[in-house]
Amino acid sequence: MIAAVTARVLAVEHVAEEPPGLVADELRRAGATVEVARVHRGERVPRSSAGLDAVVIMGGPMGVFDLGTLPHLRDEVALLESALSRSLPVLGVCLGSQLLAHALGARVAPGPAPEIGWAEVELSDAARGDALLGGLPRSFPALHWHGDVFELPAGAAHLARSRATPNQAFRSGRAYGLLFHLEAIPAQVAGMARAFADELRRAGVGSEALLEDTGRFAPEAERLGREVFGRFARLATGG
Repeated sequence: MIAAVTARVLAVEHVAEEPPGLVADELRRAGATVEVARVHRGERVPRSSAGLDAVVIMGGPMGVFDLGTLPHLRDEVALLESALSRSLPVLGVCLGSQLLAHALGARVAPGPAPEIGWAEVELSDAARGDALLGGLPRSFPALHWHGDVFELPAGAAHLARSRATPNQAFRSGRAYGLLFHLEAIPAQVAGMARAFADELRRAGVGSEALLEDTGRFAPEAERLGREVFGRFARLATGG
């Protein structure tokens, strides 16, 4: 009897406050083995996707403009390019979506103002039949925490927008970039509020108001996140 082959997924974690969380939960629920490269602990990011079945890149306070000073970001872009060349399922969240857009040749630049806090995401017509976002409500609240934005990569499907940011999500082949956070459970948001308090102050966002909104909106966001990441897990495992 031939043993079943377990899908192997690498998730890149830039800071402890933005772990793969719900994404890893759903991948493991689908039977995948999830390895986490924690760059904040000095763990190495491979430049090749050889031996992997999917790649996940999470968020963090750095950006594409730090490619010249942070070697791990250059390694991540090489990893993404390798995964894209093999048509592997890829999920980039926040910073991960910006790195993915960059790897696909799109421009990433500072937005007109930081978008931090809970705000509605509106899905596009192209999202209606999408493997990850199809069937979700046409609009829903999600956590935003970014200063940089990406242009839509050439040939990519535009999947979502917010009032402040025209490009919130895209699909290119089996690669997905989500600028918003559907993985942010209340404990994670509280940790981000503590770790990135300076960003909140610069954006004029009060931590108490943010956490109050989190109490209201996070349960539905988690429900939607588990659905979306469960679908990604099925892509990653061939289910």
